Amino acid sequence: MSIDLTGRVAIVTGAGGGLGREHALALAARGAKVVVNDLGGARDGSGGSSAAALAVVEEIRAAGGEAIANGASVTDYAAVQAMVNETMAKWGRIDILVNNAGILRDKSFAKMELDDFKLVLDVHLMGAVHCCKAVWPIMTEQKYGRIVMTTSSSGLYGNFGQSNYGAAKMALVGLMQTLSLEGAKYDIRVNSLAPTAATRMTESLFPPEFLQALQPADVVPAMLVLASEQAPNRTILCAGAGSFEAAHITLTQGVHIGHASDAPEQLAAQLAEVRQREHETVPESGMAQGHLELTKAMANRK
Repeated sequence: MSIDLTGRVAIVTGAGGGLGREHALALAARGAKVVVNDLGGARDGSGGSSAAALAVVEEIRAAGGEAIANGASVTDYAAVQAMVNETMAKWGRIDILVNNAGILRDKSFAKMELDDFKLVLDVHLMGAVHCCKAVWPIMTEQKYGRIVMTTSSSGLYGNFGQSNYGAAKMALVGLMQTLSLEGAKYDIRVNSLAPTAATRMTESLFPPEFLQALQPADVVPAMLVLASEQAPNRTILCAGAGSFEAAHITLTQGVHIGHASDAPEQLAAQLAEVRQREHETVPESGMAQGHLELTKAMANRK
């Protein structure tokens, strides 16, 4: 299966360096026209091209590709909408959105300022919401779209000192789950990428020998699969150091206790069985939990 993006138009946020730059270069190399978005040195985040974004654009053009730079802050919906309008005016469509922009403000929860918690949520979560909201009408109209959320193992599994980052990254998975359902009839496929890579954001988290193995370019194949015409839907794809995995949010079979007065005590006594993972499932939607519970309740009435 060859991944050919000729004729496709992609927006990559936070693409002035690190993983975003690799994404932009790879999309362009496969034939896509690319909007390289990065706040970088733009003074007000209103859309003026940052030096970092311009440098990536020049790389793409030097290799024979097409690209434009944009310095909009993803936290500013008006600026994001202006970026989308500019893209439509130039190329007439938007096929791929890679929500990559992000920041870190790491501290233990006890020491973290609420402003730093809100800022991380604003950039990661609301930044992705703004971008998705701006491209959604275009993708539904053209009946095609590929959206990649950038989640993290910190959100999926937790990481000390990253309560803000982890909350934002897990929230993106929740956003993916619903948008993938709502977009399916329009062939809008929404997936999440959980990268492990040495970037400006992670350089203080790993020793030097680990950083050498965690090259951002090694994550790119996963992004290309999620951005391709053959992309899956509702997949959490993990990637790092040349390895790839899938993460799942599952539901165990559980137990039926009913309405007994000692239900809390029965649940405590059977908690190990509730958590037992044999025959666990990946629900197709949130309704599956209620369906499972009602099925067990009806079966126990007989």
